[in-house]
Amino acid sequence: MPDLLIELFCEEIPARMQRRAATHLREALTGALVDAGLTYEGARDYVTPRRLTLDVRGLTARSADTTEERKGPRVDAPEKAVAGFLRGAGLSSVDEAEIRTDPKKGDFYVAMIRRQGRSAEEIVAEAMPAIIRDFPWPKSMRWGAPSAEPGSLRWVRPLQSILCTFGPETEEPVVITFEVDGIGSGNQTRGHRFHAGEPFAVRRFDDYAAELEKRFVIIDPERRKEMIAADARNLAFANGVELVEDEALLDEVAGLVEWPVVLMGEFEPEFLEIPDEVVRLTIKTNQKCFVCRDPATGDLTNKFVLVANIAASDGGAEIARGNGKVVRARLADALHFWTTDQADLPDLGKYRGSADTFGLDLKKPLDQRMAKLDHLGVTFHAKLGTQGERVARIAALAEELAPLLHAEPALVRRAAHLAKADLTTEIVGEFPEVQGAMGATYAVLQGEHPSVARAIEDHYKPLGPTDSVPTDPVAIAVALADKLDLLTGFWAIDEKPTGSKDPYALRRAALGVIRIVLENGIRLPLAQHSVSVDLLSFFHDRLEVWLRDKGARHDLIDAVLGEDDDDLLIIVRKVEALQKLLDSDVGANLRVGTERALNILAAEEKKDGEGAFDRPVDRSLLSEPTEKELANVIEAVAGHVDDHVAREDYEGAFAVLAELRPAVDAFFDGVMVNAAEPDMRTNRLAILSGLRAVTRKLADFSTIAG
Repeated sequence: MPDLLIELFCEEIPARMQRRAATHLREALTGALVDAGLTYEGARDYVTPRRLTLDVRGLTARSADTTEERKGPRVDAPEKAVAGFLRGAGLSSVDEAEIRTDPKKGDFYVAMIRRQGRSAEEIVAEAMPAIIRDFPWPKSMRWGAPSAEPGSLRWVRPLQSILCTFGPETEEPVVITFEVDGIGSGNQTRGHRFHAGEPFAVRRFDDYAAELEKRFVIIDPERRKEMIAADARNLAFANGVELVEDEALLDEVAGLVEWPVVLMGEFEPEFLEIPDEVVRLTIKTNQKCFVCRDPATGDLTNKFVLVANIAASDGGAEIARGNGKVVRARLADALHFWTTDQADLPDLGKYRGSADTFGLDLKKPLDQRMAKLDHLGVTFHAKLGTQGERVARIAALAEELAPLLHAEPALVRRAAHLAKADLTTEIVGEFPEVQGAMGATYAVLQGEHPSVARAIEDHYKPLGPTDSVPTDPVAIAVALADKLDLLTGFWAIDEKPTGSKDPYALRRAALGVIRIVLENGIRLPLAQHSVSVDLLSFFHDRLEVWLRDKGARHDLIDAVLGEDDDDLLIIVRKVEALQKLLDSDVGANLRVGTERALNILAAEEKKDGEGAFDRPVDRSLLSEPTEKELANVIEAVAGHVDDHVAREDYEGAFAVLAELRPAVDAFFDGVMVNAAEPDMRTNRLAILSGLRAVTRKLADFSTIAG
């Protein structure tokens, strides 16, 4: 079967846009092919800084002929209805339609619409111009003379050529011809911008990739990453240092080069007095380079690894020297920021009021920065006050949480007061990514308790699904207070996430609370800490997402979750205990019996009214041994369940429920629930109502799927 090769060659594709663009090209075109009736064996996309490539293997050469049967109106329908049917079916007269007979509806028209299959070349040529024009670039531009015309092509950077070949391996492929804004498709591309920029012809993907590599282009981004990683590790080892791995940076630099050449640069050792994270960020942010550490001590060294996009005649010496020059200039700025942050702020007297408010020591640099933050009245949100006011709220809530976490209140208060202080430091102003981490560094330098320093760094955590959660009690208190203040504040002003929009990262904050609580085994009744019913519902939604990601069944979550449940740890323990019960044969059978009871109750309550059988069982009416046994077992189990719940032993409580199973089975085998005698019927339904009540102490079994 034929293969299809497409390349869109342009001036530049920014690294951050490459993966999404390549995926869009693959999904858009393969979707169009399938919609048109074609099939294919596989499709893979590739991307470099200058080209998007798609390799589609085993594409059918032609779509099949199709016949669609379209039912029309009755033959005696009004003329307008018949005319509309004919137009929609593409028929010129009723003579071209068939007449069918329905015993109930009489005679009606049927159109047999036959469509001829189309060639793959025709389908691709029709689809590609629209795909190129509608590319969802975050930013795009027009260029050249056509840009003055309405509707001219907008693209991320000037599109220069389009390659599109199609054919089986045994034959010479053909060029699928189409045009977009004067750019016609062909069978030519170019190699590396500096090493091999002349056009050359290609046939299909295999010779395309091979010829490009001869011309200094590695088309596969994953292979470029592997080359960079391996060469960087080897070069670092050869220089007596160890590469500091950075997956995000590796992805980025692989998107900046078509022919990666790894080189070593260096800077003056005196810059190493700057904190490691600042050195790393300075070099990463400004020069897209990797730092190196001493394999013996783990400390950063003055060597760094850079990735060039050219095989220079001097072995890259001049490129490394130039990068070193820029790195030194940026590190000099960072050193200035670092030194400035250690010095006293000017005019300290004007911060005295703020210092008194928060109990700050203006002899300490970090305290000065917190006083400045409050004094300046930096706005957190127009409706939620200043950063200083927010810090005061966080501190009050963190102290309130401290006893639950066995945290020292004085340390919690101190950590909360300093948690946002580094926002006014020079280094965080330059590198916002180090907020928290720099605050912790400055806290250690001024002699703060280790738990205070840890809380300053960790109170933002977790920042994502793979990030760790705080574990120190002081850090947990401040982290929870920070996130709960954020959530309760925005709920109070009705600024909630809508759809995909969440500008204040409130979903992340809620998930952070959930993970901190659950991963640390914390009992935290949310309703006691200003969490409204509406916000509690939001927590429930986030908890369900988290539990499903962990493999929990959604129906079990729904079964145990009540609208007023505000203790996240208890909810999860109930889900786990219910899952364990249902995984056993006894539990599975109990579910079946309980489901039968609930279905009968629901049906009878439709007749007699909801709750009609929620009444004590009249033991004088119990005539059969099996109904007496079930009534007795329900009463006993209810008490035992209450005992286990009081001890928060939910696994034990669900295990007690399993004791109901033999009596439930025997009851349904031994009696007719809807007895002829009204009193007996009502009494037996009251037994089932009691069964429902005892199971609902733990879960709503009616929501559990079979």
